[in-house]
Amino acid sequence: MATPLPKWLFVRYAKLWTKKKNQEFTFDEARRLLREKNDKTLSVILSELRKHGWLETLLDAKDARKRNYHLRPPKDIVEEIALQDDGQNA
Repeated sequence: MATPLPKWLFVRYAKLWTKKKNQEFTFDEARRLLREKNDKTLSVILSELRKHGWLETLLDAKDARKRNYHLRPPKDIVEEIALQDDGQNA
């Protein structure tokens, strides 16, 4: 279930979506795309995107210790949030 993002997090989602769209990406790719030098900060960004339902975490097929990431399409998220809102206001 997706929830709206705070602005600081939405900006980072938008940067990742612009570059990767439906493609999987790694932690290192996210670091490069967001130009984030601090691993802890990047971990927080990815964790918050996942908690809000905008990012999926997948195990790497070659190395189970590593994670790959996949962004959910914004259209799907907007529709999901709208349906949640309709259910609450019914």
